[in-house]
Amino acid sequence: MPFLEVNGTRLHYEDAGTGPALLLLHGWGTSGRVWSSCLPDLVRDHRVVTLDWRGCGRSDHPANGNTLAQITADLVAAIETLKIKPTVVGSSIGGLFATELALARPDLVERVVSVDGPGYWPSTGMLDRVHELRKQLVDDRAGTVAGWVPGWFAAGVARELVDWTVRQLLDSGPYIDELFTECTTYDPRPRLKDLAVPITYLHGELDAQIPLEVP
Repeated sequence: MPFLEVNGTRLHYEDAGTGPALLLLHGWGTSGRVWSSCLPDLVRDHRVVTLDWRGCGRSDHPANGNTLAQITADLVAAIETLKIKPTVVGSSIGGLFATELALARPDLVERVVSVDGPGYWPSTGMLDRVHELRKQLVDDRAGTVAGWVPGWFAAGVARELVDWTVRQLLDSGPYIDELFTECTTYDPRPRLKDLAVPITYLHGELDAQIPLEVP
């Protein structure tokens, strides 16, 4: 399996196709595997890189460095190593990583697409939910994840897909939970006026986890 050594951490990635580069960033606790259904179409005319960010999937799970700043630094190192200038597509919290990357290093990014990502959380009604979720993950991680994940999907989804997602979250472990605390104060809006690359926000109107009014 291919790995990148960045900032003292091994990050698993997959790289396929030729053409304009795409870097796909998964959401909290999952892995680059969540993009697998999209890849056959995308690699026809793009170079597509999927990356398991630190603490998730097949990458290392360090106890330290699970912060927006460190993950942004990891992405910078990964892009420079791979010698690409991608459109960065981030799902859920991956949209925050993509935004922070573009703000920090616009020279490395073609554009950003945030998919169902929380644009900002303060004063949006999400804070109590996030604090309660963090507490529940400490008290009963397996039970909390098992009860939470089915709400990520539309009615009628295959049970196997839900179970596979639950397993990914449980395998990622507890160290990434500190991202929830950091996100409760996350508000990039004052800095977005300085964003030097295009950004597009895509959000599902029926998203039950991050309501439309949050972004």
